[in-house]
Amino acid sequence: MNGKIDRLKLAHFGNLELLAKQVVEGFITGLHKSPFHGFSVEFAEHRLYNKGESTRHIDWKLFARSGKLFTKKYEEETNLRCQIVIDCSSSMLFPKDAELNKFEFSVYAAASLIELLKRQRDAVGISLFTDKLELHTAAKSSMTHHRYLYSELEKRMTNYSETTKKDTNAIQAIHDVAELCHQRSLVVIFSDLLDDPDKLDELFQALQHLKHNKHEVILFHVVSQKLEVDFNLDNRPYNLVDMETGENLKLQPAEIKEFYVDSIKKYFNELKMRCANYQIDFMPADIDKGVDQILLQYMLKRQKLF
Repeated sequence: MNGKIDRLKLAHFGNLELLAKQVVEGFITGLHKSPFHGFSVEFAEHRLYNKGESTRHIDWKLFARSGKLFTKKYEEETNLRCQIVIDCSSSMLFPKDAELNKFEFSVYAAASLIELLKRQRDAVGISLFTDKLELHTAAKSSMTHHRYLYSELEKRMTNYSETTKKDTNAIQAIHDVAELCHQRSLVVIFSDLLDDPDKLDELFQALQHLKHNKHEVILFHVVSQKLEVDFNLDNRPYNLVDMETGENLKLQPAEIKEFYVDSIKKYFNELKMRCANYQIDFMPADIDKGVDQILLQYMLKRQKLF
């Protein structure tokens, strides 16, 4: 399973929805060739037959192929509500001039999740935040709603510019999402988590707000592993610019690499440990590894919930 996508593919397919369909089709095909073959894609249209139920809706053709009893699902049978939350702050535009930055990766991953949720007849909404919650839609399962979500994501990706500096306030945004999602949901968050490290307690108070309101949470930590974690830069002078504040820092990578790598890993390990304590699924999402990692972790979580 690969799931690699880039801006050129978006232009080729014409829009985000078509690209998401291609990604999900490739992912499902990959499942059948991988160690995860046990994930039957029939769950998108069927559910396992439970003993004692009416046999009226059993799919006998599928039984002939698989030897298992499945009943057909219908559009009104919504099993899950999913709220996809995306950090749209300026730090998500890193790496500059790369094939794919963190924000684009998050949008492609979200679009692919929407496609997968659509196939499962599940309800989905999106929330976009910077230093405030800029967009929040209720979770719905209609085709009209899906098209609206794709158009909003596409619009945001098209209009997103480095010239407009956007700070992060994930803490308030997560509190707002917790208050606005009135029914138990799976909340999927995409963020680089590059907020103020001194506010870690406040961040987890916000995440705990979601858990207190009975939501399940997957936190996808969107990073460029090679640049932001491993700090693999050429040994030459760099002028690093904070993408949110515009602050400049001139340095030679070799002089600070050991200290930087040690510090950033300690911070991310602290995030991971706290998520485990709060029963939040913390998932590193390396932008160079494609969106299949996101779809697979979503499926694993969904299986735990049902």
